Amino acid sequence: MIHLFHRRITFSLALTIGFLIMILIGSILLSLPFADKAGQVTAYSDALFTATSAVCVTGLSTVTTATHWSFFGQLVIMILVEVGGLGFMTFAVMLSNFAHQRMSLGARMLTGEALNLNHLSQFRVVRLIIRLSLVIQLIGAGLLFIALEPQLGLGKGIWYSLFHSVAAYCNAGFDLFGPSLEQLNNNPYVLTVIMLLIGAGSFGFLVWRDLLTYHIRHKITLHTRFALTVGLIILVLSIIGFLFSEQNLKQFSGSLNGVDRFFNTLFLAVTPRTAGFISVPYSKLSTAGIAITIILMFIGGTPGSTAGGVKTSTIGILFLQSIGTFTGKEPAFSHRRFTRDNINRALTLFFSAILLIILATLLLTMTQPSLGHNGVTKAVFEAVSAFGTVGLTLGLTPHLNLFGKIIIMALMFIGRVGIYTFMYSIFKSHPTKQSYRYPEEEIIIG
Repeated sequence: MIHLFHRRITFSLALTIGFLIMILIGSILLSLPFADKAGQVTAYSDALFTATSAVCVTGLSTVTTATHWSFFGQLVIMILVEVGGLGFMTFAVMLSNFAHQRMSLGARMLTGEALNLNHLSQFRVVRLIIRLSLVIQLIGAGLLFIALEPQLGLGKGIWYSLFHSVAAYCNAGFDLFGPSLEQLNNNPYVLTVIMLLIGAGSFGFLVWRDLLTYHIRHKITLHTRFALTVGLIILVLSIIGFLFSEQNLKQFSGSLNGVDRFFNTLFLAVTPRTAGFISVPYSKLSTAGIAITIILMFIGGTPGSTAGGVKTSTIGILFLQSIGTFTGKEPAFSHRRFTRDNINRALTLFFSAILLIILATLLLTMTQPSLGHNGVTKAVFEAVSAFGTVGLTLGLTPHLNLFGKIIIMALMFIGRVGIYTFMYSIFKSHPTKQSYRYPEEEIIIG
């Protein structure tokens, strides 16, 4: 199979096919009668939608996870989230380690493509990803169990804790409570654990490697410094934005005290990056709050993480490039200039994402009767949530018709695989360089 990847199939196409195969297997398992709590066959469109959402670590669902799926169905969803979040090639590495077999160069390159590794020398990070992810999720499950066991009992407490730890770390918004985490919005402990798991998953595996090996290497890469700086700035700005737009969630003053309101505000700022859990109904947020959420969903998390979106590094580079254009200086960070290829890729990714969301929004508004009059906000929110693999919705997902499901599934898939990987899998692994150049000439801009 690896030889096929090397000789006939580009690594981008192999990665795309791998995700499609996982989705297909998951949809078949979820369409079985015993995956349904009522013992009935789930409509294949709903099973396919749920499998796509799980593998693409999104969380959007046309059926309620808590009430529709049996334990088997929920287990399938959790496994799909785990495999989709860490990447199927990560598990191939794990199986190879168990079998004490060395992976071929083709398989190593495919794994690097899946995890956004720039060089094969970074391949060692894969083993760290496996160990670190399992440890963090087990710790998260243990911390959640402390709070959930008194309410749910031993067996249910263990299952709920494990499921939500995996979903939070992999940044997938699936839940077993029904209305997401709304019933726990007065429990700062649980919200904090979930936020820490979301943050751990959206950090990026290369960032984790730098932080955990700093005592050995005494070096932090430019990528890690830039990712942490941009991520922290976006988090602070989003918290301030929600504090102003929602007036610290005063509309819930009857049920939440001041501490609870602060933690829910913090949760609003963290969950669109790109987890999709809900502690307060988004239908009750202000228009400004919805706008901030859309922006955060579009940005997403750090490259090489379980998060989606255009990524924080893309936004950071474009911001510095814009400042540099106005000031006449080259964009730089920490006394380092960005390569022209970095800037061009960021511009292409940003423009492609905007174009894709505009197209999807237009198609949704033209094909979804449930949107009603002035349903553009719902359509934009749904499209950005799907592309950013977030899982938040303003209520449109359960009412999607078949065409709407196809649009959202396509957005989730492209958002998880990545625009570059998806486009390269359609065309070729690398663009062909021209052997000639046309003369330059300026046009009027702005």
